[in-house]
Amino acid sequence: MSDSDLLPIVIIGGGGHAAVIADILLRQNRTILAVVSPDEISHRKVFTGMNRLVSDDQIRQFDPETVRLVNGIGMIPRSKFRQQVNDTYLALDYEFETVIANEAIVSPYAEVGPGVQIFPGAIVQSGAVLGAHSIINTSAVIEHDCQIGAYNHIAPRATLCGRVRSESAVYVGAGATVIHNISLAKNSIVTAGTTVVSSLDELQITYPARAVTRSI
Repeated sequence: MSDSDLLPIVIIGGGGHAAVIADILLRQNRTILAVVSPDEISHRKVFTGMNRLVSDDQIRQFDPETVRLVNGIGMIPRSKFRQQVNDTYLALDYEFETVIANEAIVSPYAEVGPGVQIFPGAIVQSGAVLGAHSIINTSAVIEHDCQIGAYNHIAPRATLCGRVRSESAVYVGAGATVIHNISLAKNSIVTAGTTVVSSLDELQITYPARAVTRSI
């Protein structure tokens, strides 16, 4: 597909995560029609000259067949807000663009779902599968044959070794390491800097140098 075939973008959100997304897209010569943010965005240089919409409802002025949406809302552990925003517009037949930074390394033998965002320096190896709308943040590593569920967030410099499997809405914090063949059940959280050596059940949380603790 040539650049001329790519549809223009509407970014939902005007914070730091959205700014990184905008930077990636601009360096790929993508057209950004608007940024949706109730708060002022002019203090972020990357948004200079962009049209600002103050309400999500204003997205509906664009025909779903003529634009692609990008969710620029950052991921917060166990928050459903980002997914709820997506669900609203998916139900109206909008599609979310998959965003892959030029500086990311993604094997042609990996599978990348719709709406996935892969930031600069990230590595996704052969046989990996990335579920829809997941975020693979800056310099994160997804090793061979990992199966990443939908709406996961793999934070900067986190490493998932071979054959890690995660269900939906899993959060892996910055600098964490999940060793090979580990399973992470839905809504589990790996906190920053943790090394995970045993599988996690739903809603479990790990802490560095501490036993797995079940949340209340």
